[in-house]
Amino acid sequence: MQGLKRRGVVVVGLLAAVLLASAQNAFAGGPTDKSSTDTETDTGLDGDDLYAKATAISYDTSKNGSGSSVGSVTVSGSDWTPPACWYAPQWTAEQFAKETEAGYKEISGDANQPAHARSASYEFRQMYKDGEYKNYNLDKQDEGMWWGAVENPNAPILQRTACNSKLPFWVEDGDTPDVENAITPEILAGLAYEQIKVPGTEVTLSPAGITKVNLPTWAWLEKGEFQPVSVTASLNTPGLNIQATTTATPVALKLEPGTGDATTFPGSGECRINDDESIGEPYAKGKADETPPCGITYLRSSGDGTYKLRATITWDITWTGTGGAGGDLPDGTFGNDQEVTVQEVQSVNR
Repeated sequence: MQGLKRRGVVVVGLLAAVLLASAQNAFAGGPTDKSSTDTETDTGLDGDDLYAKATAISYDTSKNGSGSSVGSVTVSGSDWTPPACWYAPQWTAEQFAKETEAGYKEISGDANQPAHARSASYEFRQMYKDGEYKNYNLDKQDEGMWWGAVENPNAPILQRTACNSKLPFWVEDGDTPDVENAITPEILAGLAYEQIKVPGTEVTLSPAGITKVNLPTWAWLEKGEFQPVSVTASLNTPGLNIQATTTATPVALKLEPGTGDATTFPGSGECRINDDESIGEPYAKGKADETPPCGITYLRSSGDGTYKLRATITWDITWTGTGGAGGDLPDGTFGNDQEVTVQEVQSVNR
């Protein structure tokens, strides 16, 4: 099917494979979601693809993490992943009719297309024109939308094609289709999770940069260095206006010394966040003989090199959505490495 550029053509052509060869990995849902960080609702051309921007999921990232050190959190302690695919409104009746007719016309008029592909495109067209549906439901233009499969481009290929076995279907405005993976606030929350960005983690150390063998190194993060971040995902189409906000809140700092020859404080290496939202405690004069609430004691010199101290923040992830929905999502983690030089000494005076 080389040279077919119109989205409608591709839909019908690939549906031929679905109808005749039962190919489960064919794209059966039409235009994929055009996720963006804006809230545009006009309809227009994006390259050669006609799509309705109003049906795209939009993301409000104004309360997301920012700066050069930000990164995406990694799901912790769970095999949960953001949704790989879902069903959502894709076309008005007029858009669906226009794209299907254009696809059928191009395929049926192409002598290079195999007979089974032309036959399948005809069957697909008839299903919506004069079969299960009548004339693409154009007489119901203002009463509903055509729904189809949407793939998450960030998901593994075998997972994101799981929704492709169902052909486009009509849903009246205000109705919730009884279809597995139909778009919901919870699905939006999972997609917002995927957009979360959190700041990098560089703890303050004392001694800073160069420490000594058997000398407790204090580690801390000041109050205000880490604040909750959030992303809101929204879908606003005729008859369906839903959203979900996913929030990441810092709850703990984990220290990994970069060598087995070290002791962490506490022993787990996990320093909980304090009531004032700081982590650990700054070193102050006179505390040389105290055990730091958050820190490390290196037991061996780093020689001519350094140890890579990894500081990782654990983020508690929650969501709220349309209709009072909400709940918890798996914790996320994000961290950075920082170089620590450890020197051997016989005695230390502080």
